[in-house]
Amino acid sequence: MTQQLSKHRHISFTAHYTGYIWYQMGISHPALATKKGKTLAALVHPIESWAEKYVGGSMRTTLKQRHSMLDSHLKKLIEQHPDLQVLEIACGLSPRGWWFRQHYPEISYRELDLPDMAATKQAALQQIESHSDDVLSLDLFTGAFASAFQIFDQKRPLVIISEGLINYFEKPLLQQLIQAIAHYGQDFQTLHYLTDIYPEPTQNKLATIIWNSSRLLKWMSRSAFSFHFKTPAEVEHFFQEAGFHQVEVLQPKQFFEHTALENKQQHLGDLVWMIQASNQ
Repeated sequence: MTQQLSKHRHISFTAHYTGYIWYQMGISHPALATKKGKTLAALVHPIESWAEKYVGGSMRTTLKQRHSMLDSHLKKLIEQHPDLQVLEIACGLSPRGWWFRQHYPEISYRELDLPDMAATKQAALQQIESHSDDVLSLDLFTGAFASAFQIFDQKRPLVIISEGLINYFEKPLLQQLIQAIAHYGQDFQTLHYLTDIYPEPTQNKLATIIWNSSRLLKWMSRSAFSFHFKTPAEVEHFFQEAGFHQVEVLQPKQFFEHTALENKQQHLGDLVWMIQASNQ
């Protein structure tokens, strides 16, 4: 039987790039670093170095920021809920599942991606994890997404986590995804959604260059990559409209430099934010 797929599935090349950058950072396993990722990282290295010098950040610096913030919050949730269940959607070649299964064997951690990437990830994990569960293979924008929630125990808390995903969709489709997560997870003891998001770079002096770079990424990934929000308050309202009751937006300057946020409208100039949403 051919698996149902939506038209929103052409972004996997970025998974190879990010997978290799995580390996370069020393937080991943060689099995999760592909030759394609190495080639992509080498190609964009000069651009990344220029951006870090003149823009104040690049793809690889935001990768480190968002990965660190997401991992930190997931660790806190595990401390609060030792019986936590985790589903990482669009997992790509992220080392997160492997790392957390090694360090927190008492939790249930499953990964999910589109068929081709799921098969690539599964082959890599088989080299480094002897008893890992299969990587789930399905499309987030079809009815099959509901089946991913059915493998978990509703009497235990569930965390959905995504990284480098939600900017690739137009706003209505993004709302559909977040609504689906809220809906399919509504009967769990508690539901949390952790994700990153790239806000509109309104506070950056080179915003035009960043915008043009995003258009290139949109074309290369054959996606609808775009910036949807200008303020944390806009993000909070959007997620609440989609079905989450509690929404917190964390900016890197708050997390790493402990910069105080004067009001919810304040954009501190960071290129990426983290979102923690829950149904509580």
